[in-house]
Amino acid sequence: MADYDEAQNVADEFKEPELAEKKEFKCKNCGASLVFEPGTTSMKCPYCGAENEIEIGDEAIEELDLDEYLAKLESGGETGDGNKLEEVSTVACSSCGAVVTLDANIVSDECPFCGTKLVVSNESTKKMIKPKSVLPFKVKSEEALESYRKWIKGLWFAPPKLKVYATQCEKLAGMYLPYWTYDAQTESDYRGLRGDDYTETVTVTVNGKTETRTVVKTRWTPVSGHIGLFFDDVLIPASKTLDRKKMDELEPWDLENLVPYEEKFLSGFRTETYQTGLREGYEDAKNIMEQSIREEVRRDIGGDHQKITGLSIQFSDTTFKHTLLPIWISAYRFKAKVYRFIVNGRTGKVAGDRPWCWWKIALFVLGIIAVLVGIYYIYTLLNK
Repeated sequence: MADYDEAQNVADEFKEPELAEKKEFKCKNCGASLVFEPGTTSMKCPYCGAENEIEIGDEAIEELDLDEYLAKLESGGETGDGNKLEEVSTVACSSCGAVVTLDANIVSDECPFCGTKLVVSNESTKKMIKPKSVLPFKVKSEEALESYRKWIKGLWFAPPKLKVYATQCEKLAGMYLPYWTYDAQTESDYRGLRGDDYTETVTVTVNGKTETRTVVKTRWTPVSGHIGLFFDDVLIPASKTLDRKKMDELEPWDLENLVPYEEKFLSGFRTETYQTGLREGYEDAKNIMEQSIREEVRRDIGGDHQKITGLSIQFSDTTFKHTLLPIWISAYRFKAKVYRFIVNGRTGKVAGDRPWCWWKIALFVLGIIAVLVGIYYIYTLLNK
């Protein structure tokens, strides 16, 4: 049996994270620093328990013109919403590359993605596009932790000490991850071929005997047409720290419940700054839109088979939002390798990486082989 190292939780020692240069909010009752309470619209005092309501404006979340915004950014002038870029102090993790914000008062911390000590001397100031909206935490840490434990305990072929670790883990880190959303009107002209199946009876000779068979053939007809589609809130992760497939597994997000950006919702949580830029994110969004357009074109062609020989797509009225979405994360080390477990902070949906216990797998395979050998042995005895 392999000697596995103890699983080490690297999320247990987090300080209360804050955004750089953000305001400190005081309790109206005792004056202590407040943190946002998931599932509510208030900030709860961790000392006296008083709830301080967050006023949410009723204004609509603004969609910003993409072309105008990109042009202003490239010219170095004001951005498309009339505001200059926000200067944010960030620290890049030397291990996993995550770029996170730190408050000016914090002199040391740990990366929430891999647990590596952050070197504050590597701090840099970047001009970033400020978020316009946020989806506040709804799932409490205790609820996320319970999902985390169930997930680990339910893993097949997991190392025994990992399951012991699951019962000892006491804390997850709350994170806001950056996302872009894109809207666009698309007009697409296509050319293609429509394939309609039909049957035909043919006569064939097999071993000197004449037979009739029914075969399926396809009749191809040239087609062309036009498709108009509007895309609303195509969601693109702006973080490159987490695996894209794992982030996609957390979907869907209830984006209809986005609220205007308010720093109070971030109090008590850490925020990662975007690593996928606005233009790069748009290219990803266009690829997603094109896949949907191709599916719609095939439906429009109809028939039993479809071939697209030409497709011209025009994008117009393109807008975007920069938003923050909530996750709970646990990064733990097992046999010197970092594994992550993430929970959708709105729905509780989970995704994660896991280590494998190879001796368990080997025993399982040997057990299957033993059963098969036993069946074969009994079969040979019965047929003697």
